[in-house]
Amino acid sequence: MPLLFDTDVLIDYLRDQAEAVSYPENLIEQMLISAVNVAELYAGVREGPERIALDSFVRAFEVVPVDNGVAVKGGLFRRDYAKSHRIELPDALVAATAEMKHAQLVTLNKKHFPMLSNVIVPYRKA
Repeated sequence: MPLLFDTDVLIDYLRDQAEAVSYPENLIEQMLISAVNVAELYAGVREGPERIALDSFVRAFEVVPVDNGVAVKGGLFRRDYAKSHRIELPDALVAATAEMKHAQLVTLNKKHFPMLSNVIVPYRKA
């Protein structure tokens, strides 16, 4: 089953946090990221070496676009979980991407994804 990585784990990896770096080392599963995660990463990147490193990092993944199926499912997730769980549209789109790709979501924020039953929390922050 493919693994879809959420932005929080990706940021930890880029910041060279040991748990985030060691987690994917022995994975054999296909590693995916949503175009939404890519946008979130680039929203916080600095130009120069950080941007160059991010460009290279993103190329290591299959980037899943937000197509019509993901957009519809994400919109419905947002509608259904916004009030009860305070789900924002980016998380709803990431959840929809995981579901549409039949992927397990790798995140540190399981509470942001109550609509998914297949969530991996690879490590906990102290």
